[in-house]
Amino acid sequence: MPSVLWFRRDLRLTDLPALPAAAEGDGEVLACFVLDPRLVASSGPRRLQFLGDSLRDLQDQLDGRLLVVRGAAETRIPLIASRIGADAVHISADFSPYGRRRDERVAEALGAVELVATGSPYLVSPGRVVKDDGSPYKVFTPFFRRWREHGWRAPATSSVTSATWLDPADLSHRSLRPAQIPDPGADMDVTAGETAALAQWKRFVEHELESYDEDRNRPDLAGTSRMSGPLKFGTIHPRTMAADLHMRCTGDAAYLRELAFRDFYADVLNHWPRSAWWNWNSDFDAIETDSGADADELFGAWKRGETGFPIVDAGMRQLAQTGFMHNRVRMIAASFLVKDLHLPWQWGARWFLEQLVDGDMANNQHGWQWCAGSGTDAAPYFRVFNPTTQGQKFDPAGDYVRRWIPELAEADDPHLKKGPRPAGYPGPIVDHGQERAEALRRYQAMSAT
Repeated sequence: MPSVLWFRRDLRLTDLPALPAAAEGDGEVLACFVLDPRLVASSGPRRLQFLGDSLRDLQDQLDGRLLVVRGAAETRIPLIASRIGADAVHISADFSPYGRRRDERVAEALGAVELVATGSPYLVSPGRVVKDDGSPYKVFTPFFRRWREHGWRAPATSSVTSATWLDPADLSHRSLRPAQIPDPGADMDVTAGETAALAQWKRFVEHELESYDEDRNRPDLAGTSRMSGPLKFGTIHPRTMAADLHMRCTGDAAYLRELAFRDFYADVLNHWPRSAWWNWNSDFDAIETDSGADADELFGAWKRGETGFPIVDAGMRQLAQTGFMHNRVRMIAASFLVKDLHLPWQWGARWFLEQLVDGDMANNQHGWQWCAGSGTDAAPYFRVFNPTTQGQKFDPAGDYVRRWIPELAEADDPHLKKGPRPAGYPGPIVDHGQERAEALRRYQAMSAT
């Protein structure tokens, strides 16, 4: 009998465990993707562009045999399965709170047709790495040790030739008319799709991986892999990447650790789904944050990259123009919002999710809570990044700041540690020293309650 292969966060054909599972027994396979209006509405134009470009690459690899429909998955997937007489719908498991709820609704609506999950977007699926007593880890370092002991499978053997593909053009049904793949016309500084992801990863391994551990915190250098978008949309699987990490240099080990952090945050969100929008450490619910017109004005300046602190503004402008921000700068910008402006981390997390091409619920939310001090492995509350010294340390010549802030392109000291402030660039919206002291007062007051 035919089966349905429902693509979600796995827009590839290489190393896709769900593909050989769907093709088992030499049955025909219908490839499909459901454009959920709720997810489309919550995505910025660049994330939609990356999604659309990835779908077009997948469509090309399948010679047009990808059915893209619009609507709620719990209505569209059962309709597709019924139309072709499928005995199963195959997926990669989704462990996000939204994905789990959606899949429960789809499974119920499918009735006797089985929803089969094979593989996941992670090296080790959430819930697999636990303590000896079966409880989840709350701290990364012991999780990392057990994660490495657990290990992961080799990449799955799969490709476009792994299945006999059904042509969706043969499905003449008004409710299954193909939807238009998103193409908002947003400018991208990366190329989306599986073909580009594999090529980008190959270039990184050959040319930048060896120096990754040394250069990854430097936003002025091309020292990162830029694989966060492909990992978000599954145009490459982390097992494909891990297979190329042979611990030949410190770059290999450092990169593997970052993949482990991705698995860790997914595991935390799986066990504590409430932490998507609430403090993982509920003690921090008592922290004093600002609100009202003044807070809204400060938040607007932060979003526009007009805080008067160059490294923060450079990051926010990079985000606005490209849908990406260097990870070190994300931490600096997040610390500034929470500890200099005293605004809720949820405000910044929501903005990042709207703007980032790689906006991932687990990574984003728990990265923000690390900066706020309210999550697992959180930064101590007394760690308040000084945006000026952070800029000087990680962008020593000011090349990153000059690139994203034209007003400072000709400045002798783009970090504005000393000397006159160039005309046209705003003054600092807060005094960092004063706001650091205020942040410490608030955290200490919370600890005393």
